[in-house]
Amino acid sequence: MKKIALLQVFLSIAFIATAQEKADKNTASFELGSGLNFSFNEGDYQFNLGGFIQPAYNYSRAAETDSKNEFNSKSAFLIISGKAVNEKVSFLIQTDYSKSEPLLDAWVAYHPFKNTVITIGQKQSFVNNRAMTYREDRLQFTDRSMLSQNFSNTGREFGLFLESKFGDRFGIVPMLAVTSGDGRNSFGSDSRDSDIGGLKIGGRLDLYPMGYFSEGNDLFTADLAHEEKPKFVIGTAFSTNEGASSSSGEGHGDFFLYDADGNESLPDYSQLYLDLLLKYKGFSLLAEYVDASAKNLDMAYTNENTSTILIPMQISEYLALGESYSIQTGYVTKKGFSFDFRYESVTPEFDSNTPSILGDANSYTFGVTKYFDNNNLKMQASFSKIEPSTGTHQSLGEFLIQIVF
Repeated sequence: MKKIALLQVFLSIAFIATAQEKADKNTASFELGSGLNFSFNEGDYQFNLGGFIQPAYNYSRAAETDSKNEFNSKSAFLIISGKAVNEKVSFLIQTDYSKSEPLLDAWVAYHPFKNTVITIGQKQSFVNNRAMTYREDRLQFTDRSMLSQNFSNTGREFGLFLESKFGDRFGIVPMLAVTSGDGRNSFGSDSRDSDIGGLKIGGRLDLYPMGYFSEGNDLFTADLAHEEKPKFVIGTAFSTNEGASSSSGEGHGDFFLYDADGNESLPDYSQLYLDLLLKYKGFSLLAEYVDASAKNLDMAYTNENTSTILIPMQISEYLALGESYSIQTGYVTKKGFSFDFRYESVTPEFDSNTPSILGDANSYTFGVTKYFDNNNLKMQASFSKIEPSTGTHQSLGEFLIQIVF
């Protein structure tokens, strides 16, 4: 963790020093939510240092048990980014020091045309559900949905990403990604911890029939900009991971399966997402659906000596298989109060297999937020009820304060 922090500081100093050598006119400014901004050579080189923190209180209680209470630092982000305008290159390093492995994003992007971006490195992937593509400080509730948590981890992948954008009155946004399929920090703790399985190939297509959202309002589920005209986006995303070894295809080495010769033979894991986001005058509606499946399971064994063959439904104990949908809606008043509601349902592929990773369940979440300075300074509270068809019902509550600097 200390090494990553020192690397970030070193890169910051190096970037500023290099730009100053060429500077004719330098500027610096700070604004809450926009961070500390430096501009050199009359804007040819731009640099930003920012982040956010989320101190939080959590409450949880399972039926007929004592409640649990916890205070923690939910997020502690440090973000360094920069852009060389004439060279059409940008970069970003993003870390969360509330995690034991803080590195989340580290990428370099090339902008060959105005609406085309080619990125290489580790970043938040767009092949997941729409809410999972939003950064952790931009959520409508205090936490991600059950759908997001069941079928993703942090949403980060390492690889090559292509994004483009067409149209104005009718927007079309195609995206393509080829990644390691092993999630963030996919090479593990050192070079000896190599990738497992094949590549993960996926893409997303978003359509904006009424035109794009207001500038910046596409970064949130909530309608903070109070769109003057109804705006909505319909999206679909698909990915297939050749040789998955984690429950959501976003990690590696969590399990292994073998063929008849005792060699590793991992299943292929696919996810299909459909989503709709509507915004109008402070009102928002987000509907999401996912279906996850697996193949390449013929004659698979759970150990190297091939003494135990994998029963077909047993794969649900290794991979999150099944479908789920989430519907969340809310309204943001002009004074910055937001009242939100979310309903979710999960249906496992094999509901008769009790040890499955996914269990049949419904969930309800109520949320209240006070935005003091848009999303830069806010207080958020939420309460959830999780009701599995079998097992213990749970109540979850959370309150957090967020400052984006």
